[in-house]
Amino acid sequence: MVNFVSPGVYVIEKDISDYAPSINTSVVGVVGFAGKGPLNEATLITNQNNLIRKFGPPSEGIPGQGLEGSVEILEQTSQLYFIRAGTSTATDSSAIMQFGTCPSVLVSGNVAGTTDVGFGVTDNLYLTIQVYDNAGTAKFATPKNFAIPADTATSGQANAIASIVGGALDSDEVGCFDAGDTVLQVSGSLVGRYAGSGASIAVSAFSAATYDATAGMSALQPASALGLSANYMGSGMPLSHAQGYASSVVAYGASIVKTGGNSVGYGIVSLYEGDGYNGGTKTDGNASGNSITVANLGGPNFNVNINQDGVVDEQFKVGFTTSGNFIETAINTGETNTTSEIIKGNIIYENADVAANSLSAFGLLTSSLVNATVTDSTNNTFAMTTQWLDPTNMTGLVDGAGTDTPTNTTINVVGGSRWNKLIDAAAQDMAGGDNGTGSDAVNNTALIGDSTANPKTGMQALDEDELNIGIALVPGFANQNVQNALITLAEGTENFLALVSPPYAIGGVQDAIDWSNGKSGSTAGVRTAAINSSYAAIYWPWLKVFSVFDAKDRWLDPTIYAARQMAYTDTVADSWFAPAGYRRGRLTKPTEVEVKLNQGDRDSMYSGGNVLNPIVGFPQQGITIWGQRTTQRSPTALDRINVRRLMIYIRKIILIATQRFVFEPNDEFTWSQIEGVLNPFLDDIRRRRGITEFRVVCDETVNTPVRVDRNELWTKVLIKPTKTAEILIFEINLTNQSAQLGNL
Repeated sequence: MVNFVSPGVYVIEKDISDYAPSINTSVVGVVGFAGKGPLNEATLITNQNNLIRKFGPPSEGIPGQGLEGSVEILEQTSQLYFIRAGTSTATDSSAIMQFGTCPSVLVSGNVAGTTDVGFGVTDNLYLTIQVYDNAGTAKFATPKNFAIPADTATSGQANAIASIVGGALDSDEVGCFDAGDTVLQVSGSLVGRYAGSGASIAVSAFSAATYDATAGMSALQPASALGLSANYMGSGMPLSHAQGYASSVVAYGASIVKTGGNSVGYGIVSLYEGDGYNGGTKTDGNASGNSITVANLGGPNFNVNINQDGVVDEQFKVGFTTSGNFIETAINTGETNTTSEIIKGNIIYENADVAANSLSAFGLLTSSLVNATVTDSTNNTFAMTTQWLDPTNMTGLVDGAGTDTPTNTTINVVGGSRWNKLIDAAAQDMAGGDNGTGSDAVNNTALIGDSTANPKTGMQALDEDELNIGIALVPGFANQNVQNALITLAEGTENFLALVSPPYAIGGVQDAIDWSNGKSGSTAGVRTAAINSSYAAIYWPWLKVFSVFDAKDRWLDPTIYAARQMAYTDTVADSWFAPAGYRRGRLTKPTEVEVKLNQGDRDSMYSGGNVLNPIVGFPQQGITIWGQRTTQRSPTALDRINVRRLMIYIRKIILIATQRFVFEPNDEFTWSQIEGVLNPFLDDIRRRRGITEFRVVCDETVNTPVRVDRNELWTKVLIKPTKTAEILIFEINLTNQSAQLGNL
């Protein structure tokens, strides 16, 4: 403590407001398989929609019932951790979207190559334009006229044309661009909105606003992927039209091969492995899984839409330019810092990812986009398909009609082309994803996981204190190795109660009892070791429930509804109340029990050393959980679920509430502080009917000199847990008329 040596007033703040915090006792951990979502990672799920979006819908084609169970449990809790198990055979789903270039028409410049003269600066120009998308559909109902009189701009022909024609808006069908090129600044390129070899732009130039052939002016030249350098390079683009300019031209875009040699594409891969990302068609004809659509916008941008079951789920407005939303910045390229919950994407050259560069201008070549890794001319070539219509043979006007049929030509072009976009695409299904499931042995190994791996895999991922798992299950799997591993993990961590069940179709009551006692050789499920732990509970029989995902009845693992009712119990009461009986164990969704149990069946399952919790279909009260035993065979308070869950809760709170006392002086003051934290906490549980009596001892009787010398601080907590009334007995005595009832 500071020693104050001079006169003055000092204030010292000390916080001694210690108290025991509260925790959620309804956090459920579910281990299972899924068609999508992160593998071997405890993922927090807060509602059913979140579950389906992250891991996909339940399906009978997926082993086990992890997703089915999670859907049911999330009706009663808002905190569930789903661990998707998987193996190294799991693969990504993918799709490759095709690159293309937009059609462009070059407007002639001036011999001097200066920006102070030109169309829209010193001369008039009138244009009629029609734009066609990659399917050949005209985008203007009638060709559109544009008047660009002199003095539209004071500097730069391209600027003058752009101010009238446009190109900056998403809705623009055509635009004028200079590509950041000093040559094009004195001319300008008219660029259609749509990329691809089927896309085109038809333009006519006139010297007067009559927009007819009498005013036609040879000021246009189509630019193609073929002869690209000749079309765009050179010191001047003379106004005298000596380089093959025409008054009416049609220019076509290009498609770039997306796989194989000299290819480039945008490779889309599912964020995680799994066949749940694969696109397809449901039995009712509706789309399923994920597909990708691309929609070209005005200027350099386009939309990439990720569809879920045929409906747009995510949309990204992107492009290849720096000034726009560069596609590899807008859409994550890996699994970290994700902007998409479904995909990751990379620009690929010859089927391999490249470290792509954003383009500083829309009109730069394709090679500039992949220049970070593709630098020499032998690897800087692109196989491009385009159509070419020689303007000297063009007799039609702006509607694109001509005497010659355009020729489809594929050629390897060094450098690629300008005006790059992804080509418009209808829904393209993602394909190739695999869940990584296999034989029973493979699946069981994946579920059990590896505690030595970093990060831990399978159910071993439950072994994290910060998750605060209170209940855990692996629904749909009755393999004894999987169940024993879960119970062992529960005992080792002391954090949760493991729920297990005999397999479906095990047989009758005696078969289920034999299974729990390790005497089952049934083809439905072998168990050679009895289950005996206060950290486990067995429920049986299975329950029939209508599945909205399959539109049919399915038999579900009873542990699903045991976990659900524990969460319900925590909502309407506390974790130390029994999750059974008509008040807290009644099930409204199941329609049938696998085996109907009578009183004798229930007696056999619940007594004589047997530890099965029956689920009973009562004639009037309905299907109800009618037991709350743990699998501990010894007759102690911990052979009941309500007491085990109480002790899990008390242990967690004590650990959290007393961490702050580590390294404090081991003396009466600290002992008193610990008692001051624990006594109110336990008294609160007593008032809430969890315990009937308690005592906290933290003094010299437990902190002996030897223990203090070993730097140990001991606290003894004694509690009497509240027991449940499971057997209600009413003794009815008949007396004669002279009996004095007050004395009996």
